[in-house]
Amino acid sequence: MNRKTKHDTLAKALDKAYLEVIPTGTIVDRLVHIPHHSFIAITCSPVHGLEPTLKMVEELRALPTERQLKLIPHIAARMVRDKGHLREILARLDRLKVESIFVPGGDAPTPVGEYKGALELLRDVAEIGHNFRSIGVAAHPEGHPLIDHDELLRQLKEKQQFSSYLVTQMCFDPQALISWIKDIRKAGVTLSAWIGLPGVADMTKLISLSLRIGVGQSVKLLKNQKGLLRKMFGVKPYQPDDLLKGLIPYLDDPEINIPGFHLFSFNDVERTERWRAQSLVKLTGVE
Repeated sequence: MNRKTKHDTLAKALDKAYLEVIPTGTIVDRLVHIPHHSFIAITCSPVHGLEPTLKMVEELRALPTERQLKLIPHIAARMVRDKGHLREILARLDRLKVESIFVPGGDAPTPVGEYKGALELLRDVAEIGHNFRSIGVAAHPEGHPLIDHDELLRQLKEKQQFSSYLVTQMCFDPQALISWIKDIRKAGVTLSAWIGLPGVADMTKLISLSLRIGVGQSVKLLKNQKGLLRKMFGVKPYQPDDLLKGLIPYLDDPEINIPGFHLFSFNDVERTERWRAQSLVKLTGVE
């Protein structure tokens, strides 16, 4: 790719990136900074459960037409009690015309009910039936603290029959990401890979919040990459520009299959969206 083509490809991927937010009492009002009809992923708390996620979907659906967004609620398997509860959730989302969900296992140390992981829940979603256009699943390029590599790969291969894309957990090393994607492609995983991209955040906040919401493994590995860490601390706040530069050569590779990015905002919506808008202007020259 020449420079212009690379920039155009990155701009397209960044333009359709979707933003992950955490349900809070103020976050809905702050989403006025997000372009209309953008994709918004709504997380599920291991402490508060699914209800804040579902209520936020209802609140956003009640907004005027000109403020409607494309919603992707997280339905964490370990937060679902049983198949009856799952039926209620699916019916509720159907009434709200939700077209996509993301199904992680969830970070709760103890499941609230019968589901120990995402694969079990995905099977039941398929059996019950649904109207979703797409279903996403989590993937772990740098491993998982409780599940070994072989088991992660086995589960991911099984999940792909019930899902349409994967989202990588946060990772700060583009080469590690690409190497992992190549490995899973060789193993038969064909799901499109949306790259989990850290949004704009102060480094101390980035690390503490990452540990709190369950992506601490990536941060622990980051701490071991001393050269990269020193470089990142030189930028305050952190912005994922270097990570994007490392991914550019692979964005148009059909075998790698990276359609876009999943932006972890940590609810710093304003700064993350401002960074994205400014990056798009730099790449396209269009304000």
